Amino acid sequence: MTVKIFLMWNSEMLVDGGGDATVATSLLEASNLIVLKEFSIIHSNANLEVHGQGLLNLSGPGDRIEAQRLVLALFYSIHVGPGSVLRSPLENATTDAVTPRLYCEIQDCPVELLHPPEDCNVNSSLSFTLQICRVEDIVVDGLVEGSVVHFHRARTISVQSSGAISASGMGCTGGVGRGKVIGNGVGSGGGHGGKGGLGCFNDSCVEGGISYGNANLPCELGSGSGNDTSGNSTAGGGIIVMGSFEHPLSSLSVEGSVKADGQSFEDLSTKKNYVVRNGSIGGAGGGSGGTILLFLHTLDIGDSAVLSSVGGYGSHMGGGGGGGGRIHFHWSDIPTGDVYQPIASVRGSIRIGGGLGGHELGGGENGTTTGKACPKGLYGIFCEECPVGTYKNVTGSDKSLCHQCPPQEFPHRAVYISVRGGIAETPCPYRCISERYHMPHCYTALEELIYTFGGPWLFCLLLVGLLILLALVLSVARMKFVGVDELPGPAPTQHGSQIDHSFPFLESLNEVLETNRAEESHSHVHRMYFMGPNTFSQPWHLPHTPPEQIKEIVYEGAFNSFVDEINAIATYHWWEGAIYSILAILAYPLAWSWQQWRRRMKLQRLREYVRSEYDHACLRSCRSRALYEGLKVAATPDLMLAYLDFFLGGDEKRTDLPPCLHHRFPMSLIFGGDGSYMAPFSLQNDNILTSLMSQLVPPTICYRLVAGLNAQLRLVRRGRLRATFRPVLRWLETHANPTLQLHGLRVDLAWFQATACGYCQYGLLVYASIDMENPSGRLREETLLTRAQRSSESYMKRKRSHGGIIDTNNVQMLEERRDIFYFLSFIVHNTKPVGHQDLVGLVISVLLLGDFSLVLLTLLQLYSISLVDVFLVLFILPLGILLPFPAGINALFSHGPRRSVGLARVYALWNVTSLINVGVAFLCGYVHYSSGSSPNKKVPNFQPWNFSMDESEWWIFPAGLVLCKIFQSQLVNWHVANLEIQDRTLYSNDFELFWQS
Repeated sequence: MTVKIFLMWNSEMLVDGGGDATVATSLLEASNLIVLKEFSIIHSNANLEVHGQGLLNLSGPGDRIEAQRLVLALFYSIHVGPGSVLRSPLENATTDAVTPRLYCEIQDCPVELLHPPEDCNVNSSLSFTLQICRVEDIVVDGLVEGSVVHFHRARTISVQSSGAISASGMGCTGGVGRGKVIGNGVGSGGGHGGKGGLGCFNDSCVEGGISYGNANLPCELGSGSGNDTSGNSTAGGGIIVMGSFEHPLSSLSVEGSVKADGQSFEDLSTKKNYVVRNGSIGGAGGGSGGTILLFLHTLDIGDSAVLSSVGGYGSHMGGGGGGGGRIHFHWSDIPTGDVYQPIASVRGSIRIGGGLGGHELGGGENGTTTGKACPKGLYGIFCEECPVGTYKNVTGSDKSLCHQCPPQEFPHRAVYISVRGGIAETPCPYRCISERYHMPHCYTALEELIYTFGGPWLFCLLLVGLLILLALVLSVARMKFVGVDELPGPAPTQHGSQIDHSFPFLESLNEVLETNRAEESHSHVHRMYFMGPNTFSQPWHLPHTPPEQIKEIVYEGAFNSFVDEINAIATYHWWEGAIYSILAILAYPLAWSWQQWRRRMKLQRLREYVRSEYDHACLRSCRSRALYEGLKVAATPDLMLAYLDFFLGGDEKRTDLPPCLHHRFPMSLIFGGDGSYMAPFSLQNDNILTSLMSQLVPPTICYRLVAGLNAQLRLVRRGRLRATFRPVLRWLETHANPTLQLHGLRVDLAWFQATACGYCQYGLLVYASIDMENPSGRLREETLLTRAQRSSESYMKRKRSHGGIIDTNNVQMLEERRDIFYFLSFIVHNTKPVGHQDLVGLVISVLLLGDFSLVLLTLLQLYSISLVDVFLVLFILPLGILLPFPAGINALFSHGPRRSVGLARVYALWNVTSLINVGVAFLCGYVHYSSGSSPNKKVPNFQPWNFSMDESEWWIFPAGLVLCKIFQSQLVNWHVANLEIQDRTLYSNDFELFWQS
């Protein structure tokens, strides 16, 4: 029949071949359109060809085209609608005359399955039962069913969610892998891709069918249970072939199912009564799965899709399960390299399992799922890229061919990266775990620097050599611009000099603007010391009650008003203390500098007030009030101890003024400083003190005494007064008093003027030696209080002058106040001079440069972790880790010992304060490397001969900084001592050597 358009509406076309195999094939040809609607049927009990040039559409439920052998050809598109059916052979054929003969007993693959003929005509000699040939697009929403289903020269096939292409149970009832039957009718399962399951009855079992065929190019029908003579035999699965070697599919999309399952015993519809032999009910085994052979470019298996070639279930009466079938994907073109695209998207199920048997050991073996051998870099059934970190340099699909990349070519701070088309050769591509690491070795910027210069050991040697060279250049420049620090010997005390050049570089009255005339010492009446340490919380202040020594030369009421004004001026504003507290937390050296600046401004303000603003109304002398010369304010260089000197005006008309030294006894000489590193205790030696003491003691002895005492006092440390005052007490007894007693004097260590806050001042109490009054010396061993009781007047004066004498018995009673900076005293503290000042300066230069180098290397190391870590180290405390270097250079290149000492102490403070920054660097490094933030991190066993810049050595630079800064601190302490104490005999234990030097 040839028509232009063929439309069927609830109609039926029957083609009867008469059961004669010689009857020619029927042909229905429509040049444009064939449409079946509303339960329309085209039925042939023989061969049927349906040709067209347009669309073949089975619209919906009940529409059906079926024949014993069916060919649909030459259409542009075929749509099998929901509920419609394409079937061949017929489901209930009444005659075997024209039923297609299956090649069940032949293992050789029919050539037409792999290389089908180009014409699309029915040929009874071919193995096809249903062929769709030369059709561009095929959409299956219904059922396409046949024993050997073949899609030839099609472009795309789409199996929708309601659609199915099936050859299940339409294979052989016998076949090469047929099951075996025991005497009572129980059979084993058929075999194909896997062996069939055992058939067992009682204790008698029979083997299942064998496995046969080629897994890499299968084209065999599934085998049945083998008992086809009994009428209850199950069949294996058929064959579904899509495409061919020459004409593969462009794409296959499956949302429904494509099945070639073996028949299960329960699915038998032709046998209702089972054969009974020997009184037992027999049961057949399951058929094996068939073949699904796909020649295609791309595949898409949806979430609910199923590709299945499973074995059928055996009878529950002991039948064996059928073996699984075979599914093979033969990819026509597998792109590789940069043009690689995934050829398959598989989200649904692919099943090739064996069927269950009627007993525990009756299950069939699984079948096979294979794909064409993949090119290099790809593996698996669907030729996917080898997993990241593996490579494949041979052809094949087995995953074991993807070998692990050689670890020796892989840096430990790297991760393997995927490459389009897989990795075919080594070395495998990788990238560093962070942009802060640099290819190809994934080194940090620090490690790149180190390994550029030959590795850690050679880099260390080069760095040390460079530091020594730079230090030598620095020392030469320092000697050229500053001069040599070390003197050839102890600095001699020049004749007639009023300043000792050994220590400290004290400000004498000649250097004070208010006391620039030496003759002022002859009119000096009394020195009144300010109370308090001149801090923001405890400023200087004067007591309101005038001392006994000045009551005769001042008006008490006016003096109290003067004290109120002085105390008001000496008080600090709240914001000054607030700034100091903030700086003390952020950067202690800046806090100390701020405090010294405010102290200096406060002293200047006091001097200006007393010198020019105050009218000196408290003085009785008219001359003193007129000339503004009766009161002078001065302070020690450390600005912690201030005093007010009272002078006669010359019109008092009193012969007992000014008092001589004997009448001033007991006389208090209070130390400046507070025993800290920045302000050690010291006794100021000025013109007035020298003039007074020269009444009994030669000036040379006085200068030497003060120099030796200050050398001992500089070793006294706040927070450890009990221990460090003991050497001072011994020195007073062994060196000072034996000489002074020859001149009728004695000095004792004492504390004075305790404030309400508990701060007390320390100094010397000078009084006439009792041995001069009692030459027999019988009272030498008596205590000072016992001697004082002999003269109530002397005792009362002494009690008013000081708080208490300190000796070896009561030194343990001293209260030691420790602040938050007490721990600094264990690192920075005054020491004895060691000599070799140039050598010490050279080593300081080396360590200073080494410190700066280690800081830069540490920051470079932290940069490889995170910029946040660099920021934290730099600003906790702010820039503290960078400031020691410029502070040290400034100290080394300063002119004059006095300036160099002050700057060196500030440098030491910055150096120690920067340890907090180093601690932050330690913390950042520990958090990063202990948290395992670096993937693929390996921690080799640390061996000193196998030193490497790895994560396990992250602590080296911070630890080197700590050691370097500790060494610097000790060397700076020696450097300061060498500058301050250029006469080392001041520390001599030999009494004669000390006084003769």
